[in-house]
Order: sequence, then structure tokens, then C-alpha cells
Amino acid sequence: MSAAARGQGQQPPAAGPGTREQQLPVSGGWREGDPVGDRLFADLGPLALEGGGSLPAVRLAYETWGRLSAARDNAVLICHALTADSHVVGGAGPGHPTPGWWSELVGPGLAIDTDRWFVVAPNVLGGCQGSTGPSSTAPDGRPWGSRFPYVTIRDQVAAEAALADVLGVRRWAAVVGGSMGGMRAVEHAVTHPERVERLLAVATTARATADQIAWCAPQLAAVRSDPGWSGGDYHDAAPGQGPHRGLGLARMVAHTTYRSAAELDARFGRSAQPGEQPLGGGGRFAVESYLQHHADKLVRRFDAGSYVVLTEAMNSHDVGRGRGGTQAALSRVTARTRVVAVDTDRLYPVSLSEELADGVPGAELDVVASPYGHDGFLIESEAIAKVAGELFAP
Repeated sequence: MSAAARGQGQQPPAAGPGTREQQLPVSGGWREGDPVGDRLFADLGPLALEGGGSLPAVRLAYETWGRLSAARDNAVLICHALTADSHVVGGAGPGHPTPGWWSELVGPGLAIDTDRWFVVAPNVLGGCQGSTGPSSTAPDGRPWGSRFPYVTIRDQVAAEAALADVLGVRRWAAVVGGSMGGMRAVEHAVTHPERVERLLAVATTARATADQIAWCAPQLAAVRSDPGWSGGDYHDAAPGQGPHRGLGLARMVAHTTYRSAAELDARFGRSAQPGEQPLGGGGRFAVESYLQHHADKLVRRFDAGSYVVLTEAMNSHDVGRGRGGTQAALSRVTARTRVVAVDTDRLYPVSLSEELADGVPGAELDVVASPYGHDGFLIESEAIAKVAGELFAP
């Protein structure tokens, strides 16, 4: 079946009256037959899972920039956040629904200089942009759907370590990540200290807190309560019949936590959406329209099954599990480490970055001032680039 027939095209169709929901894809993830874009693929074989069971065959999609040195000592791993993917640098186009999400940090002459470093960014295990996940094809030729197993951050790191082996990288010159990607970056440095020379952990944590898990709970419930969820087996449904309402609601909840209360109030206040009147229940406040806009964007480029799998993986995150606790685990890190927090981040507050920096031997903590909350790790590129430049200096 073609991408267009599945509703998987990279650009949203032109909207007509009353047709928006009918035009929404059942999944915004990459599927076989879609344009490959800049992706490469690595088949990694079977993977035993921390929670039990295994995946019989794992494939990771990834992108690279720069060249691997003859000594294979200049490789940098970048780990993406929840709804991002391997497309760190580059424009939107066939195969890539959105432009690169850290293009101001990675590239020739930038803080992570691709004239010097060989940069690798995989789409995470359980993701939906070419790696093995709920929307990808299982060995029986059908989408994994509800059969996709529970995976942890450690499972994802095990897959990325296997990717390093395929690439011939025995030691990463640096592992970099923000938010969920920061969870994986820290786990890499704890699990494989001998394979990580530098660590840059941005707006992240050593363990998922009760507050973070609590914010995730209504998001998971929203997706699973959508009739279009069909128990997770919706990928062969017609456009408009997938769990887009639940995924959109989940995004609205999440996006609220990504921004600071002060920024939302300063930006929107109590303003009504232009042309609408919220008093009396007939219209929306501007901030409601803003959240709905972000919900609609995500539905067109992401998969609800991956959203559930990755959210549960974030809930699993705890570097201290089975290692004597958080501090004992962090003490294993030998990488030169910089930890970056955003001062207005209410999802990953500064105290969690302080715990990270205090626990990793010799780590330095930088607190970035930003009105944008958690999303500051994507928006405050100049401040993040300064820290990265110092860490990556010769």
C-alpha cells in the first residue's frame, strides 16, 4: 500500500470543510515505502529485554554528519527527546516531516563541529521514524502494534551500544542528550563508562520522579481511552480512524509542562482566540488554540503506539536500579561531564540536575536562564552551544 493511501504523506493534505479528521493519518510515523530521506539503517539482530523476553530482530534508523577518523576516536552520539528523531540537522522534505531540531549546535564550525567530529543520531528503539517500534513491521509481516514489548531506557541504550559495534566505534568521544535523550546519555555513561569520554546531559535526570510519572499518567490514559486505539492495533485502519484524539490530548498535557507558567501567561494571558468568544462556552482562549495547534502537528508526524512505549520507557528510568541507588550508580561515570539545567523547567527542575552533577565525579553544572521552561533546551541554543563548545574544546 502506498504512503498516500495510508495517509502517511509528509505534508498535510489541503483541508476542506468538515474533512480535517478524515484526513488525519492513523500514524504519523515512517513506514516501509515512505521516502528514506537521509536515514541509514542498521540491523542489530535479537535483543534481550530488561523486563523479560526479547525482540527477535532490531533495526535502528540513524543519520550521520562528518567523517569517522582512521583511529575511530571522533564519534559523537546524540540522543533525541521523546517526539524528536534522528533528523538533528537538515531541512524538512521527503522522508523528514520537520527540519533538524538542533541545527544551531551541530554542523561545520559550530559547537559540535562536523569538520572535526563524526556525529551519529539514531532514532530510538520503540520510536516511529524508521527504528523497530509499534508501527514497524514484525517478522510476520504485520505491524507490531499491541505485541510490541515494554522496553526500558536501558534496553534503548543496549540497542545503541550495538549500533556503536556495527559502526566500529568502541568509545564515544561524547554522548549528548536532552530530556529523554539525556536519560539515555546518562545511562550510557553509567552502563558503559569505558565507552564514554565526554557526557553532556541537558534538562534531564538520573531517575524519573513521582511528579514526572504523574504527568505521564493522564497522557497514557488519553491515548488508551481513544476508541481509535483499538488496543494498540490500529495501524491498518483508514485515515481518520486512528487514535488521533487521544494522542492530541496527550500532547496538550505534555506541552503544558514543557513551557513555564510565566511564559504562557505573558504570551497569552486571558486573550481570546481571534474571532472567538470563550465566555459562554462557544469559543477558545488563545492558549487553548495554541495547545490544539501543537496537538495537530504531532498527530501528523508521530505514532500513538510509540508515544505510549517511549513514555513508559521514560517512567522506567532509574540509573540506581540494581546498582545500590542513584549516587552509587552515578559514581561509576568516568566521562568528563557537563550538566545543563533550565532555571524555569518545571518538569525537570534544577534540583534534579544538581543531583546529577553532585553524583558524577568532577561534573560541572550550568544553569541557563530562560523564560521558556523545559523547552529552553531546544530554544536557548546559544547558551547550550557555549557549554558544548567548552566541553568539546581540544
